Amino acid sequence: MNTSLQRAQIEPIMDNLPRPDWSVMIPTYNCASYLAETLHSVLDQAPGPEEMQIEVVDDGSADDPEAIVRTVGGDRVSFFRQPQNVGHILNFATCLTRARGRYVHLLHGDDRVERGFYQALQQGFESSPDVGAAFCRHRYIDGEGHELSVPDAEQPRAGILAGGVERLAEEQRIMTPSITVRREVYEELGGFDPRLVCSEDWEMWVRIAARYPIWYEPEVLAGYRMHQESNTGRHFRMAEELGYTRRAIEMFTPYLPPERARDIARRARLTYAGTALNNARKFARNGDRQGMQAHLLEAVKMSATPGVMRQAASIALRGGFVAGNA
Repeated sequence: MNTSLQRAQIEPIMDNLPRPDWSVMIPTYNCASYLAETLHSVLDQAPGPEEMQIEVVDDGSADDPEAIVRTVGGDRVSFFRQPQNVGHILNFATCLTRARGRYVHLLHGDDRVERGFYQALQQGFESSPDVGAAFCRHRYIDGEGHELSVPDAEQPRAGILAGGVERLAEEQRIMTPSITVRREVYEELGGFDPRLVCSEDWEMWVRIAARYPIWYEPEVLAGYRMHQESNTGRHFRMAEELGYTRRAIEMFTPYLPPERARDIARRARLTYAGTALNNARKFARNGDRQGMQAHLLEAVKMSATPGVMRQAASIALRGGFVAGNA
């Protein structure tokens, strides 16, 4: 077997080693223009190093993130640089391996958290030893940090997420900066799956929810940045992201309750077929026939229901007219 396609095994921390409650692990790759904001968002609410490890793990960036770490974080923030570029999945694995805390937060170097994030989610973990992960409501932000949108709350009060694995499998509801995971959960389930270039986070959250209760905090305490240089942005136009979304659904279907697995997966595919159709409409309006066609093809691969097929045909006809007269 190609070992590069295996999930990383996360070894337990030795019992005799001192451990903080938190490990805030910040993977970076050519996002130095956002890193200071990310670091400030953590440092502004961070307890001492005996309670919180903060470390930037860089995947061979060309924009000198270490200089920003030294300027903003001083000795409070550690810096580790991969000897060569390994890709974001293996960089995540390095983050998890180097994390010493009981609770691990993977905070991308272009995202941020709001004051009170760690306190609120630690309450979730402390509410029950069975809680495997805790997440909060998030906001989408643009390259300048301005709010784009805020999803509806999953439930009105903090507590165990109702519907757990089924709810999380129907749609990607968790953005990475908003979730924290017990390290022992990663030790049991392994790291992110390297077969997925996108949607690897969704597969992970469903994998966790299939085994553990998940805590939810409805307050908006994390910001997920949308920009063209992000992993999502790079794979958007040609629908590669949605191709990996479809693959993630295939991969996590066996984790679901057997009596409901097919129906949950069907609903998930239909949801993202709708996303692909909406994207295709936007590309058609902009006269981008190639982008339109890629998303129409992915919509049909995702869910070839009569309704999806009719909408795809309608968009293709109108899109062909727009492109032909552009």
